[in-house]
Amino acid sequence: MLAFELANRAYFAASISDRGDAFFDEFSRRYDELLAEREARHDAYYVLVDDDGDLLGRFNLYDIEDDTAEVGYRLAERVAGRGMATAGVRELCRLAATEHGVRRLRARTTHENVASQRVLAKAGFVAAGSADDVGGRRGIWFERELTQP
Repeated sequence: MLAFELANRAYFAASISDRGDAFFDEFSRRYDELLAEREARHDAYYVLVDDDGDLLGRFNLYDIEDDTAEVGYRLAERVAGRGMATAGVRELCRLAATEHGVRRLRARTTHENVASQRVLAKAGFVAAGSADDVGGRRGIWFERELTQP
């Protein structure tokens, strides 16, 4: 995961505030803590890997509570623009409903991140209002209602 984040750091920073050097210096400890706390936090983490086992993206559900969760995702720059983010978010929606009992998803993105807005729209999300803090920037909330299988 650290190699993925470092390899794509500049790419991610173009659409959301950079996490800073301290984040990467303390990554292993913070990541281990996050994984240890995921049940208490009601989070679920998924990754997309290629045939060689290289990490292409991560798709997460945060704060799963009261049939609602927040979506977060990142996709490697080398595979951007190929529909993988949309496919990953759609699969995350399916997993949210079938594996976690979620009925409503929320996601937020910056105003500048038009690509992410398109991914969310293609995955069935609709704009639902202003988001004041998206990695230190102003943005938009998106929502999607899910149906149970």
